[in-house]
Amino acid sequence: MPERTRTVVLIVEDEPLILMNAMQAFEDAGFDVVDAYDAEHALIRLTERPDINAMFTDVNMPGRFDGVELARMVHERRPDIVIIVTSGAVAVQRDDLPERGQFIPKPYRGEKVVSLIDELLA
Repeated sequence: MPERTRTVVLIVEDEPLILMNAMQAFEDAGFDVVDAYDAEHALIRLTERPDINAMFTDVNMPGRFDGVELARMVHERRPDIVIIVTSGAVAVQRDDLPERGQFIPKPYRGEKVVSLIDELLA
């Protein structure tokens, strides 16, 4: 199991209850958590926190960019970041995501997302 004290995950979710549940799952697993409510806020967080090494984002959110566009922008800026995209409304195809990007449909289990990030960071 990788050392998680250095794993910082950015969670991008505009629904407060879903955000709180995701944050709790990651914190319980030992991750440091940074949150953002939309893509533009996420890009600011990325600049503020160069130690972020994973991002978990919803597809549908307010603002100019959705989670798939955010995934592409983050990958361009920081190809080292592991990216997982989630949605309960649309199924994102593998080709729509950047290299090494993954999709998990909602509803998801927090443990599944945590273990996937562990795998991708290994």
